[in-house]
Amino acid sequence: MRLIRLLLLAAMAFAAIPAQADDEAAVQKLTQLLSQAQTITARFSQITVDASGATSLQETAGELALKRPGLFRWHTDEPQEQLLVSNGQQVWLYDPDLQQVTIQKLDQRQTHTPALLLSGDVSEIRQNFDITYKEAGDVVDFNLKPKGNDSLFESLRLSFRRGVINDMQMMDSTGQRTNILFLGVKMNPAVDPKQFVFEAPAGADVIQE
Repeated sequence: MRLIRLLLLAAMAFAAIPAQADDEAAVQKLTQLLSQAQTITARFSQITVDASGATSLQETAGELALKRPGLFRWHTDEPQEQLLVSNGQQVWLYDPDLQQVTIQKLDQRQTHTPALLLSGDVSEIRQNFDITYKEAGDVVDFNLKPKGNDSLFESLRLSFRRGVINDMQMMDSTGQRTNILFLGVKMNPAVDPKQFVFEAPAGADVIQE
C-alpha cells in the first residue's frame, strides 16, 4: 500500500566511469532512452527495505503497461492487490480489499513521481530533476534528485541495460529504499487503450480528491 501511495503521490555500486559533470549530456542521454519507447509492458517485482537495508518492509509483484504521454496502468498481484490507472488527466487508485476507489487529478506534482515519469513528457525532465549518470559496459545508471521541496522521495535511480529499462530505486527522507525490478520488458508493443480507462465496480466507495 505504501509504494502505491508513493507512486500516486509523489520514488549499486559499479566499477564504472565517474558520474558525468555535464548535466546536458545526462539529460540528452536519458531523454533518448526514454523516448525510444512510446509504449512499454512488463512484469515487475518490488521490495521496500528499512534504512539499514537489513529488514524487508514489503514485497510485491505485478504487471504494468504505459503509453506516452501520461497513460499508465500498474497492477499489483494478490494478496496485496491494488490497481493504479492514469488516462493522462486523472488517476484512479482501486483497492479491492477495501472496495474503495480514490480519484485524483493528474496534476503537476504527480507527473514528477517515479513511476509516472516513465510514461510522462520527457521534455520536462530537466525542469524537475538534477541528473547525473554513470556507464559500466552495457549498463547506464541515472541518478535523479527532485528540484522541488514537495517530493516524497529524496533520490531516484533509473538503470538501463542494453537500452531497456531494467530497474528503479527510490529513497525517501527516512532512508527507506524501494527497489523495483522490471522483467520481460517489451518496448513499443500494441497496447489496448481500454487498459487506461477505469470504471468503479458496483458497490465500491468512491473518494474524489
